[in-house]
Amino acid sequence: MTGNQPETVLDLTGLLCPLPVLKARKRLEAMPAGAIIKVIATDPMSAIDMPHFCNEQGHVLLDQSQDGGAFIFRIRRK
Repeated sequence: MTGNQPETVLDLTGLLCPLPVLKARKRLEAMPAGAIIKVIATDPMSAIDMPHFCNEQGHVLLDQSQDGGAFIFRIRRK
């Protein structure tokens, strides 16, 4: 699925809603179709906002997990 394609990591720790989604959107727009980004956020609302954003924009949420206070999302650009 991902092959040897490197992931871009976007660390958005400390940012509050709506900044994690807005910054993820901006980064995804600059990436080629099919590229994968790993987003790290600490805002609890990102657990709701990021999947909703992906669904609305047509991106694929490959994985969503939590590591302590960090929420980790792997997203494939449409």
